[in-house]
Amino acid sequence: MAQCVQSVQEFIQDSFVPLVAALCSEEAERLTRKNNLSFAELVKPFCRLTSEVHMRDPNNQLHIIKNLKIAVNNIITHPPQPAAIRKLLNDVVSVSQPAEGLVANVITAGDYDLNISATTPWFENYRECFLQSMPASDHEFLNHYVACMLVVSSSEPEPVEQFLKLSQEQHRIQHSTEYLYPKWFIPNTLKYYVLLHDVSTGEEQRADSIYEEMKQRYGTQGCYLLKINSRVSNRGTDEQIPDPWSQYLQKNTIQNQDCYEDCPYTVISNKSSDHLISDGLDNEIEDGLPNNFKTHPLQLDHPSGSLDSTDYTKAATSSQDSKKSNSGTPHGACLTLTDHDRIRQFIQEFTFRGLLPHIEKTIRQLNDQLISRKGLSRSLFSATKKWFSGSKVPEKSINELKNTSGLLYPPEAPELQIRKMADLCFLVQHYELAYSCYHTAKKDFLNDQAMLYAAGALEMAAVSAFLQPGAPRPYPAHYMETAIQTYRDICKNMVLAERCVLLSAEILKSQSKYSEAAALLIRLTSEDSDLRSALLLEQAAHCFINMKSPMVRKFAFYMILAGHRFSKAGQKKHALRCYCQAMQVYKGKGWSLAEDHINFTIGRQSFTLHQLDNAVSAFRHILINDSKQPPAQQGAFLREYLYVYKNVTQLSPDGPLPQLPLPYINSSATRVFFGHDRRPAEGEKQAATHVSLDQEYDSESSQQWKELEEQVVSVVNKGMIPSNFQPTQFCLNRYSDNSKFPLAVIEEPITVEVSFRNPLKVPLLLTDLSLLWKFQPKDFNTKHEGETKELGMCDGAMIGTEAIAEFLINSEETKVARLKLFPHQTGELHILGVVYDLGTVQGAVTLDGIDPSVGLQTGKFVSNGLSVRGRQDLEIQGPRLNNTKEEKTSIRYGPDRRLDPIITEEMPLLEVFFINFPTGLLCGEIRKAYVEFVNVSKCPLTALKVVSKHPEFFTFGGNTAVLTPLSPSASENCSAYKTVVTDPTSVRTALLSSASSVDFGVGPGGQPEVINVPLPDAVLLPGASVQLPMWLRGPDEEGVHEINFLFYYESIKRHSKMCHRVLRHTAVICTSRSLHIRATVCRSNALEDEEGRGGNMLVFVDVENINTSETGVKEFHIVQVSSNSKHWKLQKSVNISEDKDTKLASRERAKLCFKAVRCKNSEENYTFADIVFGNEQIISSASPCADFFFQSLFTEFKRTHVQSHTHASQRAGKQSVDETVRLIQRCSEVDLNIVVLWKAYVVEDNKQLILEGQHHVALNTVGKEAFSFPQKQELPEMVLLKFFRPENTPAPARPTPEQLSNLIKTSLHYPESFSHSFHQKSLCLVPVTLLLSNCSQAVVDVMIDLRHKTTSPEALEIHGSFTWLGQTQYKLQLKSQEVYSLQLKACFVRTGVYNLGTPRVFAKLVDQVTLFETSQQNSMPALIIINNV
Repeated sequence: MAQCVQSVQEFIQDSFVPLVAALCSEEAERLTRKNNLSFAELVKPFCRLTSEVHMRDPNNQLHIIKNLKIAVNNIITHPPQPAAIRKLLNDVVSVSQPAEGLVANVITAGDYDLNISATTPWFENYRECFLQSMPASDHEFLNHYVACMLVVSSSEPEPVEQFLKLSQEQHRIQHSTEYLYPKWFIPNTLKYYVLLHDVSTGEEQRADSIYEEMKQRYGTQGCYLLKINSRVSNRGTDEQIPDPWSQYLQKNTIQNQDCYEDCPYTVISNKSSDHLISDGLDNEIEDGLPNNFKTHPLQLDHPSGSLDSTDYTKAATSSQDSKKSNSGTPHGACLTLTDHDRIRQFIQEFTFRGLLPHIEKTIRQLNDQLISRKGLSRSLFSATKKWFSGSKVPEKSINELKNTSGLLYPPEAPELQIRKMADLCFLVQHYELAYSCYHTAKKDFLNDQAMLYAAGALEMAAVSAFLQPGAPRPYPAHYMETAIQTYRDICKNMVLAERCVLLSAEILKSQSKYSEAAALLIRLTSEDSDLRSALLLEQAAHCFINMKSPMVRKFAFYMILAGHRFSKAGQKKHALRCYCQAMQVYKGKGWSLAEDHINFTIGRQSFTLHQLDNAVSAFRHILINDSKQPPAQQGAFLREYLYVYKNVTQLSPDGPLPQLPLPYINSSATRVFFGHDRRPAEGEKQAATHVSLDQEYDSESSQQWKELEEQVVSVVNKGMIPSNFQPTQFCLNRYSDNSKFPLAVIEEPITVEVSFRNPLKVPLLLTDLSLLWKFQPKDFNTKHEGETKELGMCDGAMIGTEAIAEFLINSEETKVARLKLFPHQTGELHILGVVYDLGTVQGAVTLDGIDPSVGLQTGKFVSNGLSVRGRQDLEIQGPRLNNTKEEKTSIRYGPDRRLDPIITEEMPLLEVFFINFPTGLLCGEIRKAYVEFVNVSKCPLTALKVVSKHPEFFTFGGNTAVLTPLSPSASENCSAYKTVVTDPTSVRTALLSSASSVDFGVGPGGQPEVINVPLPDAVLLPGASVQLPMWLRGPDEEGVHEINFLFYYESIKRHSKMCHRVLRHTAVICTSRSLHIRATVCRSNALEDEEGRGGNMLVFVDVENINTSETGVKEFHIVQVSSNSKHWKLQKSVNISEDKDTKLASRERAKLCFKAVRCKNSEENYTFADIVFGNEQIISSASPCADFFFQSLFTEFKRTHVQSHTHASQRAGKQSVDETVRLIQRCSEVDLNIVVLWKAYVVEDNKQLILEGQHHVALNTVGKEAFSFPQKQELPEMVLLKFFRPENTPAPARPTPEQLSNLIKTSLHYPESFSHSFHQKSLCLVPVTLLLSNCSQAVVDVMIDLRHKTTSPEALEIHGSFTWLGQTQYKLQLKSQEVYSLQLKACFVRTGVYNLGTPRVFAKLVDQVTLFETSQQNSMPALIIINNV
């Protein structure tokens, strides 16, 4: 239970006080009325005695009474109606609310910190009121009147007669059968005669003389002269007299003030209280007895109507009004402080001289009667020990006892006399004597099975035992238990049971037995009274929280129950308070359903009490926490919320838009897109893919686009990237770099994609959904700044705003809305959030498959009419900063500016369309397509460029129109190449032409990735379009290729903010296998041609058809092989086969052989040599053949250049050694590129198509095989890890044996057959010339050794039969490029075929030490036939 102002002893003493009736004459009542008080009210504040009182008990022992209080009441002849008492109690509770600004008690229990009101004044007021308004009953005498004051005014003509009248009246009320109410303690009630004298108007002498007469008649002990109204009303009002009445009268809020006007004997209840009591007593009393007394002021017009479960809000307000009027009326206006003292003195005198002696005398009389009746010689008091120590009668359990609550004793029955004596002793605090009497009475009643009487005795025995000074015995709680059970179950009297519970709970609380107190309080909650149940449950909750180890959840649970019962009793404020206190426990602990219930109730109660903001926030909580409620319940919550919100907004229609809690917005997922939506493809035309909101973000590709843009910008700015360069971002999202203000172009839409999530299981309907923004116009060319326009929903002239009429989000769905703005002015735009009407759909129909981007026509969904307009802000947190030490140690976030675009001046806008663009190609296939460029803006564009990571994939043709074929129809089969019909005689010999790489954009230091688009006049005017041819070549690797094109263009005018624009296109090409080409080059061993000393070479080209048949390719024809080089050219084909055309079916392979010769050295131009196999020459030095060749050359160069770059650093130190090595290396280097041109015959849909294409092979080294497509590197096998540092001393660079073997080229010149007559001469001598040619630019030492090296018998068979004559070793020195011929003689002794290739040639550079053997002679055996003649 909560803390109380009074101690438990004070509480019980004040609950049971001697009752004194007051009967006043009309004139006396008029005197007190001057002070707005009745007589009973006048004396009320002074009814507590300030000093101790002494009286003697029956044994003549002195007994001290402390702090005695008496109650003076007007006589009321009708018991109060239960309904009236209910209403009174209800009003008392509703008026008593927690004080404003009251500091709550903070209780810490476990991890809970609870703010709880420590006191509950409404409960104490209720309790006081309840105990005071209890009707008197026959089984106990505690609230029977002990005495009666008869009050008469001194101004009456015959005061003594008036006293007589009043005395008779009192006698009639007490003893006549027509009055059953009120109840009187004993037949001879003490009468006390009071003469009321008005000092301001009355004559003092007369009053004194009447008083003297009274003393003669009634004795000095039985009468009193009370002087009041000393204060003259016209005296200065500045004198402040305290008003001790207000605190007593404020509780009496529903008193009917009119009832004093016309009644001779005023009947006022001083009892104030407020609760719903079902009174089990005295219901047999009939209404409307004829008497002069007003009915009870608590009487209602409809006593039968139960006030329970009705809404008491009106009652509460009316009671508050009367409270105001009450406090507004001054009480005791005619009384001075002396008068106050006089009244206090009067009560003291009355108690000392009249009341207590009367009670003392009565106790003695009762004691004597009892002793004589029981036949005992001593007083009861001395006999108690004997009774209680004697053998006890075993008490029967309640269930055994018959229901005898109806048993009535006659008034003079000895059992009742004991009870009467006990009650009198109790009232004057003689608890020991009271206890023994109650105990005796209890036994008698139980023996008679008079259960109502027994319960009363048990109840008071328990209380007396508790109150005994020095606590000789423990509090008998079981007495109370039995009493409560009896009252409730047998007597069916809830009022008495409730009194028992209130007393016992308070006693248990004082003994810190909170658990027992709580059980007791909970046990009395029942359906018959919501207010009582609510108050008791609340006290039980306080018991749980006040325990040694607080039971927090139990506290909360009972608080909720109390709140519920308060709500049923119409006590809305108390209900709300209970729920709020319980909420502290459930909040944020995962009790989601409980939290929802509490919030919902708080919302409803707050709404009823017009606390709309609280209501809104409570409903908001239900909706925004992930609710586990069923859909129907969520729908109900949502509707309530909308209803409450609507009421709030109607109060301030012009106020700012409220922030709505639904649907959730994932702010970080907001995407902003600048520009128009992409056009779909039309027929053969395919629009550039560009960027759209439907594409997923890919960090890798966005990085590639950024690099491409940087590349083209650096080319345009002569290799530098400007400092203010900002990569173009069309779509900003959570992954993009949003640290700078994005740029948007005037008149181009800005699309904001907002991600909504509906957390509820019911659909939400957003209507009239649009963006909220503010705009600051600025002209970026001048310094003047415009004013800021806030929330420009209204101002369509600056920014056009598109609204979505209806946007439905189904249950638990995440859905994006794309909202557009159309800027019509330059300046700074800030997108703040979204604004919409939130509503629900009737019947909560789920409509799936509705695309939000489609403009929904209005009225597609039936709204249930309840919607509120509100906003939600888009607040995006930037990325966490992590660069400096300071940022790493603290948590800081950078800005995210994706919603703050700068609107810039107008810019050109390019659209690109691809016509006949293929999706599938063979590797190396050449196809011609067209590109259409359209300027859709109002300004001309220029400087159009395209950049790609794969420049080898496409070309727009060369720089010169001559090199670019006009139209494909110029040749048969619509070839993409430039062709010339060939002369049949020139077959297999080379047709020469030349071209410079600069013509094809692959100049020295150029960036072939950045390609200028050849626009006519280099400008595209507004609205103009131009179509250009574009050749494509299928990538060499099979598979799916994504190729990115970035088109770059500028405006003719220079802008401060935006310098250029870009357009992206990603082409997806699927390539399938075609041909695989391998080529090698080797030196020809034949003697030199007349062409000179450069030496010839043989080129072997191996072509294999690796196409798999599913692509429908029937066969490939090799139509032409071309070479291009600065130093070499193909001269002729040396194929053995006579077949003109080389056809390859699937998996077939052809070998071609060509002779290559040196050509005139030219630094710039490449010599192209075409060897034609068909009847059309493809001019390989023109577009597109040369374009693709030069681009492949560049990519090859880039690849090898990167590798060679890594070694460059190591080379720097050994310059001199390096040069010689370089000389040797150069001997074996060739720089010859082969282009194989082919046609493929494809059958598709029963039609034959001819595809054409080209493959490139770059030959760099003699004897090393080269491929048209780089071979995949085999992964090295796993090797053991070595844990030591390699020594960082690179070995001196040395030429490889292969390179050295190529230094000297050797060839033997001799007759193929030689006839000799061995008969004539046994030795045959044949002259042989050994030609040595130095291939390098250096001086070479050569050593020729003619001795046979081999020792194997097979070799001897061949060689052993001939020998070289003359010198066996020659040492020569050959100058750069020198050819030396050495004359040798071979000697044979018989006929046969001999191999002359036995001389071994060793070579070394002059300054080198080691010799290396040249490997030339191994290439081909030099066979000679010796014939005999």
